[in-house]
Amino acid sequence: MKYLGHSLLFLIFITSQLNAQQTVSRDINISSQVAEVSETNLKAIVNKLVSFQTRHTLSDTLSKTTGIGAARNWIKAEFEKYSKESGNRLQVSFDTFTQAADGRRITAPVILKNVMAILPGTDPNDKRMLMLSGHYDSRVTDVMNAKDFAPGANDDASGVAAVMEMARIMSKQKFNCTIVFVAMVGEEQGLYGATNLAKRAKEEGWNVHLLMNNDIVGNSYGMETDIKDNKSVRVFSEGVSPLETPAQVSARQSAGTDNDGKARQAARYIKEVAERYVDQLDVKLIYRRDRFLRGGDHTPFSQQGFAAVRITEMNEDFNRQHQDIRTENGFKFGDLPEYVDYNYLQKVTRMNLAVMANLAWSAQEPENVVVLTSGLTNKTALKWEAPKGKTPAGYYILMRETSSPFWEKKIFVKETSASIAYSKDNYYFGVQSVDDNGHESLVVTPRPGR
Repeated sequence: MKYLGHSLLFLIFITSQLNAQQTVSRDINISSQVAEVSETNLKAIVNKLVSFQTRHTLSDTLSKTTGIGAARNWIKAEFEKYSKESGNRLQVSFDTFTQAADGRRITAPVILKNVMAILPGTDPNDKRMLMLSGHYDSRVTDVMNAKDFAPGANDDASGVAAVMEMARIMSKQKFNCTIVFVAMVGEEQGLYGATNLAKRAKEEGWNVHLLMNNDIVGNSYGMETDIKDNKSVRVFSEGVSPLETPAQVSARQSAGTDNDGKARQAARYIKEVAERYVDQLDVKLIYRRDRFLRGGDHTPFSQQGFAAVRITEMNEDFNRQHQDIRTENGFKFGDLPEYVDYNYLQKVTRMNLAVMANLAWSAQEPENVVVLTSGLTNKTALKWEAPKGKTPAGYYILMRETSSPFWEKKIFVKETSASIAYSKDNYYFGVQSVDDNGHESLVVTPRPGR
């Protein structure tokens, strides 16, 4: 079976044994954007952010050269420059709010600002919103130390650099749905920037389809284990939404879909698309909300019911995180820019870009996807409705064994129903839209029905 789009042939490999991810050809437009990601630009952004000396949430807001105020103004000015270069297509703003004292890390009410650049979608019927984030605040050992040099090169100037470089490149393109590039504030003090923005998104009815939060994405060396790995990257995803209703809990338990929540499905999508477009990349799916004793800006979005994941390096170097800059026994501690692997950061940035471009150009997901359970049979019957907006060229039915973390087969159909010769009792299934250029939507887990 084949179909053509922009002279690209998409081959669907259906094997008798379920043992591998599916492979499809690359879209030349996405490959071109991926290739444009510049290691030089990423390094320049990291060094510029480090030059502000500290980006502590409670640091100076009046200086033009030092502190969090100077840092956020510079990020905003860069976003505005990218917008001008792309025909003023980016809508750049501060997401400003007052954070109340918390008795812990916020000693008095303080005005905080996320920095946002919104690239509006071109399809008025496509209300999806995709978000890319990193946090621009930094810290040293004492989380309340707002004065000392806190370079935060990897945590998290690396994530902000990735977001900014993607904004520069992607703002030149026109996508079906809206993409939001955001540098979050207040992560180190308690995820305050992300919490405020997630609540705003919920209150204003934003249809956040996926947030990819990039936090600590520029180091490839784990000192404790002496492992250097510039191929692997972790994607943390939550299994079950904290907003599940009792009815949803019952349905999930009945269907056994504990690993098929929105974030887990998004993580599988990220792995498949990223490895398609980025050479020498191995995306590791981590079935946890986050690391032990740590947190990230994806969590407030998960708590509001949105699909949100954390992207982070495989092997962290804790001698470079949250450390005072010092030398002990000849070893220099601290999160300094010379310890960032910029080639690895380039690879992670390319991963993010490929996933978001593929998704933003796709049709929306099929609606009301149902696996029919009205009779005893060794086949599986599925039905669904076409999405709103852009018309798909067809749909993929995805399947995997119940013990497998990855989708193992993709079967193309043009209709909005299908019957396949595999038992619904033995496999998990999903359905996604695909356009005539091979861009897939996120996967929808079917609900049991008649």
